[in-house]
Amino acid sequence: MEHTLTSSTSRASASGGGSSPQPDHLGHVIFITAAAAMGGFLFGYDSSVINGAVVAIRERFDVGSEALAQVIAAALIGCAIGAATAGRLADRIGRIRCMQIAAILFTASAIGSALPFALWDLAMWRVIGGFGIGMASVIGPAYIAEVSPPAYRGRLASFQQAAIVIGIAVSQLVNWGILNLADGDQRGDLAGLEAWQWMLGVMVVPAVLYGLLSFVIPESPRFLVSVGRTDEAKKVLAEVEGSQVDLDGRVREIEHAMHSEHKSTFKDLLGGRFGFLPIVWIGIGLSVFQQLVGINVIFYYSSSLWQSVGIDPSSSFLYSFTTSIINIVGTVIAMIFVDRIGRKPLALIGSAGMAISLGLCAWAFSFTTGTGEDITMPDAQATVALVAAHTFVLFFALSWGVVVWVLLGEMFPNRIRAAALGVAASAQWIANWVITVSFPSLSDWSLSGAYVIYTVFALLSIPFVLKWVPETKGKALEEMG
Repeated sequence: MEHTLTSSTSRASASGGGSSPQPDHLGHVIFITAAAAMGGFLFGYDSSVINGAVVAIRERFDVGSEALAQVIAAALIGCAIGAATAGRLADRIGRIRCMQIAAILFTASAIGSALPFALWDLAMWRVIGGFGIGMASVIGPAYIAEVSPPAYRGRLASFQQAAIVIGIAVSQLVNWGILNLADGDQRGDLAGLEAWQWMLGVMVVPAVLYGLLSFVIPESPRFLVSVGRTDEAKKVLAEVEGSQVDLDGRVREIEHAMHSEHKSTFKDLLGGRFGFLPIVWIGIGLSVFQQLVGINVIFYYSSSLWQSVGIDPSSSFLYSFTTSIINIVGTVIAMIFVDRIGRKPLALIGSAGMAISLGLCAWAFSFTTGTGEDITMPDAQATVALVAAHTFVLFFALSWGVVVWVLLGEMFPNRIRAAALGVAASAQWIANWVITVSFPSLSDWSLSGAYVIYTVFALLSIPFVLKWVPETKGKALEEMG
């Protein structure tokens, strides 16, 4: 599946975009893109919604930090499986059918997670939801690239990332609203269910909407050509690129690209002194550093984090929501500047900002006193921790949150791009899993110590970017060698 996205991007860079015809109904194209990006919304929503239920799950099932971490991270196992299988499945049954399967998985996960009868049951539904996330993370960007007019491809492709951060923010807002209805108690009764069950169950609404939207958007013209349905492909191309486009020529272009493209394999990545080619190790490094700075601790555990240092539940949920808004703001800043100042400068700015913010968090958390539910912090340090956490999210979002995906899509040579992207993405899921599983135990040992570790990784990312990461700004994909 990754190779379809690659060739679409290559055509965009070759065409230059500016001289391409404008579609007859740009609004309709935007609607199609937004509908496909609903998968990204669910990606963000499902990844973050568990944040509101962490404390309640611990109490409901009477589990320790290690077992709780496994449940929180269970979705990541499904993510890896879904991402690995989505491409091949989409090439067999189509992009739209994959979206519908993902919508069914999201819906089932929402209902099952809201009504678990045991901890393993909850973990199973989390894995199923993760499978949907993994599928959506591959299908959405590829579909959008394949239906977008060349002149608008870059802007429309950004819908996916925007949808993810909006999904994170909405999940936090919904959690906060449900908690208020339950008088600040995650286990408070609401219509026969505990508040945390509603938090997980509400995802059924966007999941069903995603499924319904998939029935009203067209199949990818590239898939239609691949299965011989050229008349349907021409109809979709006219719909999204404009009736004045040479439809026969576009079909021939797609057919030529499909026949000539090199489908990279794992063997193509080997050949360096340490197994992989150096550029592949750089991609793995980018993916791993993106996670090892601890960003997902904020989105998976922030409510329980703030409650653990003495902040009341309602306020902790509000702070989780505000970090999500900061995440959106930072993402918009990155989208504006990534092509203006370059990938490496933005990454370096982000690394420096994250290191300072994480260091301040580590300092502030070193002042906590007490144990269990009776932990407190001095007001000054609590304020520093809150501001620093928000600043950390801002610097991550305006740099590594976007830049890593841009670099991974650009820096690999054409002949290995698809396979290298797969390896780098797998490394990212694994690093995400490590951070997610380890945080509860680390925080039990020393919350300040956990943030010292994240600070060290933020600092190490600076020489890594300076020495090894290539600048891809202004270069055509064909120049990457």
